[in-house]
Amino acid sequence: MRFKGKVAVITAAASGICRAAAGIIAKEGGVVVGIDTDEARLEKMSMELSQEPAGSIVTYCIDALDPQAADQALENIIKNNKRIDILINGVGGSTIISNPSARVDELTVDEWQAIINFNLKSMFIFTNSVVPIMKEQGKGKIVNLASIAGRGFSDISSSAYAAAKGGVIAFTKKTARELGQFNITVNAIAPNTTLTERIQPRWQQQSPEDQLQQTEKIPLGRVAEPIDQAKVICFLASEDADYVTGQTIDVSGGLV
Repeated sequence: MRFKGKVAVITAAASGICRAAAGIIAKEGGVVVGIDTDEARLEKMSMELSQEPAGSIVTYCIDALDPQAADQALENIIKNNKRIDILINGVGGSTIISNPSARVDELTVDEWQAIINFNLKSMFIFTNSVVPIMKEQGKGKIVNLASIAGRGFSDISSSAYAAAKGGVIAFTKKTARELGQFNITVNAIAPNTTLTERIQPRWQQQSPEDQLQQTEKIPLGRVAEPIDQAKVICFLASEDADYVTGQTIDVSGGLV
């Protein structure tokens, strides 16, 4: 029961990697505060996690990129739960533009800005608002979602996405240095291709030969599932990682 009584705010909580993390935290006694724009998926998650006897679930259907909506949600969370122990910044992705694999000369300025905004803005908004709460508490855990693309390792992502996720890695390192004195840890994971609801359709459109070619590059011989990423997130969000901060852990099956 690593998360007994812990309040975990999770953005992009209703699907994919963060949904899997929410499941672990609820199962291990945590209070999951799920934030997402997809009301139907939030309702489904709420129904599923409310069956976990050890934990509990509260959801907010808001746009995590809206500072006013975020502040209102956090105000309600503090009013109802008195604290925030964990923040998981999950908003991001590469598929909000028509060609997620676009080369630099194929991208428009608007597409570049959209990717940067989508992957960095919410992380800043929630970190900026939650840090004062964690300072007052005297501790806290923040986990961000980067990508191996942020290390320049991905051949199937755009330079905009690489720059955005590189920004997540740098933000993680810098804020960890700022916040360590307040007993607040900040870490990130850098996934490779992970078969979330968003990525599954693109994966299934590939030929078996292309899928095999990608899988053969991974030393562990398979593509990641959301639970693979979620387990590492939950390690970083737990007391097991009390002496870990400023780190971005590649969760890539050994892909380098």
